[in-house]
Amino acid sequence: MLNVNQEKPKIILEDKFLLVIDKPSGWVVNNAVSTRGQRTIQDWIAENFNFSISNSEVFRNGIVHRLDKETSGVLLVAKDEDSFYYLQKQFKDRLVEKTYLAMVHGRFDDKEGSISIPLGRLSWNREKFGVVPGGKSAQTNFAVEGEYRGPKEIYTLLRVSPKTGRTHQIRVHMKHLDHPVISDQKYAGRKRARADRSWCPRLFLHAYKLVFRHPVTHQKASVTAPLSDDLKSVMTGLVKT
Repeated sequence: MLNVNQEKPKIILEDKFLLVIDKPSGWVVNNAVSTRGQRTIQDWIAENFNFSISNSEVFRNGIVHRLDKETSGVLLVAKDEDSFYYLQKQFKDRLVEKTYLAMVHGRFDDKEGSISIPLGRLSWNREKFGVVPGGKSAQTNFAVEGEYRGPKEIYTLLRVSPKTGRTHQIRVHMKHLDHPVISDQKYAGRKRARADRSWCPRLFLHAYKLVFRHPVTHQKASVTAPLSDDLKSVMTGLVKT
């Protein structure tokens, strides 16, 4: 169940057709057998809103896309069936511009780059993804925002723009480049992740911005969520180089 001290989602934007929230880290987005006993964003929507699909499991209570449990930031919710299909199609057609902020291990020689390597679920661990033969195409663009000296090494803050939306895409691509995301317990390696968690208690990945077409006006909308307070606090312990 929800910890009484756990931060609640914040509303960034709302109109008759959509809702944009800032999801805190620690919230699971969708209901599933594996999430029983945990309060999810779907539950929160059902409890706090009364739009036409706010209680529909078929439409995931209006949630158009997903964020990992530990990832914070912008999450888009549709309020009716037509808006849901319209927004979902934009994600499927790769028309939505997504920007994340990620702190990763190591220093980059180039200030920007791109990785395009297919990803798939690992046969020996169905909860993890990796670079596998016959995987689905995946492209991630990134740019260096700044370098920081931490407890033991140099870390880099990246602005990351995934062009596809594969599960764990940013995390797996960064691991493949040998620049895993800070405190990534799935992909950074057990020893490294344990050391990270001594100063950064959760995954340093934040969904910073979404740019999409409004489902009714069809005008371009750009919505941002500032870096979360917990990650800002982590950065105060680092020294910008």
